[in-house]
Amino acid sequence: MEVHYRIRRPLALEARFRVEGFTALLGESGVGKTTLLRALAGLLPAEGTPFGGLPPEKRPVGYLPQDLALFPHMTAWENVAFPLRGKDRKARALELLARVGLQDHAHKRPGQLSGGQKQRVALARALARRPELLLLDEPTSALDPLTKAQVLSELVHLLRREGIPALAASHDPVLAGMADWLVVVGPGGVLQEGPPEAVLAAPARVEVARLLGYENLFPVRVREGGVEGEGVFLHLPLPPWAKPGMTAWLGVRAAEVLVVRPDRPLPSVNVLEGHLERLHPEGLAYRGLFRGPLSLEILLPRHVQERLHLRPGNPLRVVLKPRYLHLMPGEAEEGL
Repeated sequence: MEVHYRIRRPLALEARFRVEGFTALLGESGVGKTTLLRALAGLLPAEGTPFGGLPPEKRPVGYLPQDLALFPHMTAWENVAFPLRGKDRKARALELLARVGLQDHAHKRPGQLSGGQKQRVALARALARRPELLLLDEPTSALDPLTKAQVLSELVHLLRREGIPALAASHDPVLAGMADWLVVVGPGGVLQEGPPEAVLAAPARVEVARLLGYENLFPVRVREGGVEGEGVFLHLPLPPWAKPGMTAWLGVRAAEVLVVRPDRPLPSVNVLEGHLERLHPEGLAYRGLFRGPLSLEILLPRHVQERLHLRPGNPLRVVLKPRYLHLMPGEAEEGL
């Protein structure tokens, strides 16, 4: 499905992108993700396709707002039956709840359901409209962090099984990684779109890299065979657009800054010497800060830390392997 919308209020936004299967619309708060969903649902003035010019009640769209908008005094089946008409409303509502795996919770009110269960009730209600497009606004916002990945996985599975295109607005990279198609939006419009693995591996701009969790981003100047930034030359294969003398941005993920083991030979290029300024547990890994010619966030797998027993203040060598360095066009700082 091709989407092209122009919005003037409450903020100016023009967005043109594709929806393929479960599509994640990723962007920071305030860039217009919810505004775009509401425009597609016909809930605010806008021009565009699909569904342009149709009133909200005529649009084949299912909309799950951030708060899900379930009626707290109604049971699950009554919430699902609300948009239905006819004597068989209850039977159809129960069938829809069965499709999302909640037939045993039909007589519970929203206050008796978990976050994931409430989300599935709202999904069943949206399916009652027989939509051609499902719109989900921040579907991870009300989920318990401990169960978020599981609930999201179940939701995405349900949507794929139903075969209905879905557009989910979020600022959560976890959701972005589960999508079939990823659209990254910034102030004024779309910054990049494509399969998630391609966008995550190769953000086209530094703004996209920041959204996708690149912790280490540096302004650099392109040289023959690599780049120079903060007085450090780094070897890497240059993309065709990168010409010597240009300024650009270099990105590397914390997990791809590799600690050089003292019992191993030194790599031939991109070795930096310094010290470990801080280190703390983060789940099953350890996050730290390397101070040297460059300051770098690092993320160590648990097995590496168990082998090296690193502590703040320790001297440290790290290597930035060329294949993990990502160069992006963009104006960098003067004086490079």
